[in-house]
Amino acid sequence: MTPLAIAVLSLSMSTDAFAAAVGRGASHRPTLPGAVKAGLVFGVIEAITPLIGWGLGMVAAGLVEKIDHWIAFGLLAAVGGRMIREATRFRPGDACDEPRRSGPWGLIVTAVGTSIDAAAVGVGLAFIGANIWIIAASIGLTTFLLATIGMVVGRMVGRRFGKAVELLGGLALVTLGLTILLEHLGVLGA
Repeated sequence: MTPLAIAVLSLSMSTDAFAAAVGRGASHRPTLPGAVKAGLVFGVIEAITPLIGWGLGMVAAGLVEKIDHWIAFGLLAAVGGRMIREATRFRPGDACDEPRRSGPWGLIVTAVGTSIDAAAVGVGLAFIGANIWIIAASIGLTTFLLATIGMVVGRMVGRRFGKAVELLGGLALVTLGLTILLEHLGVLGA
């Protein structure tokens, strides 16, 4: 693959993580070091999944492609649904201005959900003999940068719009998961 093709692939694999990071940044409002850590989680997971897909492509072609859309839909719908529930739930004494804290599992599940498509790409890369190490590193670095920026953007937007942005972020994740599912099922044009 040419450097330009790798750059385009890396950007396209990173857009889901950017969108998810904006929503997460709005609801959790991380500090800059927290945004960098979250970006690192997104980037590392996004770099690992094409390697997994590549390995599966070498061993069992088609396995990942048959189920990746269901996995992505389930993970993104679960995380998005939780964000929607939290954004619309009234709790006495709950200040809309206060960011929520959550453990690392919500972040990891979100990152995995946005990176499942990279595993399917990895399967395809196995068939064309592409240098998976350079491509995975490029995808991971691009995702790290975009997710970190997304977390910071979400934090800035979240201060002003709080729960409304979290609701939109949750709806975006559910819609993203549904779109992935419908495209793979052939309902929507790819």
